Amino acid sequence: MKKLLLLALVFVVTAAFLLLGAAFTLQEEPLPAAAAESPSAPSPVSVPTDTAEPAPTAKPAVEELSGIDDPAERRLAAMTTEEKALQMILYCCHKPEEAEEAAAEGVGGLCLFANAFSGKSRDEVVAMTAALQAAAPLPLLLAVDEEGGEVNRVSSNPALRAQPFQAPRTLFRTGGWKKITSDTVEKARLLLDLGLNVNLGPVCDVPRSSLNYIYTRTFSGNAPEVVRYVELVVRAMKEEGLGSTLKHFPGYGGSADTHKGMAYDKRSRDAFDQGDLLPFEAGIREGADAVMVSHNIVLCMDGELPASLSPEVHRVLREELGFEGVVVTDDLSMGAIEQFTGGQNAAVQAVLAGNDLICCGDYRGAASAIAEAVRAGTLDEEQLDASVLRILRWKTALGLDISA
Repeated sequence: MKKLLLLALVFVVTAAFLLLGAAFTLQEEPLPAAAAESPSAPSPVSVPTDTAEPAPTAKPAVEELSGIDDPAERRLAAMTTEEKALQMILYCCHKPEEAEEAAAEGVGGLCLFANAFSGKSRDEVVAMTAALQAAAPLPLLLAVDEEGGEVNRVSSNPALRAQPFQAPRTLFRTGGWKKITSDTVEKARLLLDLGLNVNLGPVCDVPRSSLNYIYTRTFSGNAPEVVRYVELVVRAMKEEGLGSTLKHFPGYGGSADTHKGMAYDKRSRDAFDQGDLLPFEAGIREGADAVMVSHNIVLCMDGELPASLSPEVHRVLREELGFEGVVVTDDLSMGAIEQFTGGQNAAVQAVLAGNDLICCGDYRGAASAIAEAVRAGTLDEEQLDASVLRILRWKTALGLDISA
């Protein structure tokens, strides 16, 4: 009997130990899964690498760019800030030997003067412009001032045209409106044949008297007559495929020569609305490609800044006149700007004002200042993008191939 009781006790104790072991096993099994689901447990995918260097900004891959339909937008997306800044430069090239180097560095365009054509035959000029285009990473705007009369860069060379183009006033006196149109067509065909694609004209200014500086370069002192002149010239240039530039916004009027120093226009806004702005409005309606802004201070719009550096003057052009094309400064190396800035580079201020294309002699300094202003946060790169996009679309409209 004692043996049976002892065996029963052993059986009970053993069963108890077995039951306790099973209970502990059931409690411990969920623990690994719970630890894996804990919010405090780090994930190898989501853990940030705080010490990693930021990746350098790179140009988009070819497959990314191929999805952009607009060739101008596609080219823009592939450009660096420095390349954009250079595209915004129209280099006033007074030394022809420097033109090809500037082209190779990527400026948006070259403004050539009479010394670039002097003594050259037609074939030599064609070879020169072709070499400039071949050197450029992006096709160039090749521009001249071929106004007729006092200002001729190309036809002053008798090897290129027997006689220089006449002033608009003279043309009208001898042949009326028909002569204005035929002269514009001949001029456009000559420039295009030589490899040039932009004429910095027509002059839209309405002088107040024959004593004014701008008088001999203008068509008339009567605004409605200038309106008709501008309409015909822009229309003919557009039909021929030559780029046009309305100048000098918002109008020279009776201002002194800004090549020599600052000029002030104290007239009322009504005087501009009823006179000076009308030819610009006409040119814009006809589809002018660009507008050049002058350096005079127009008190009724901005009493402190030259028009070329004034956001308010550019607001009038964009918002009130509805111009959507390329806005270009007059040459920033002219006396008025040199005097106003004390000789400082005005490129950044010109871009801040709303210019797309900076006409200047120091293309490296201007482009460098613009790119640095973007890096410093003074200029928004989106503004550069908008300007360069307008320039690239103008080039496309002129038949230039901007594909990368």
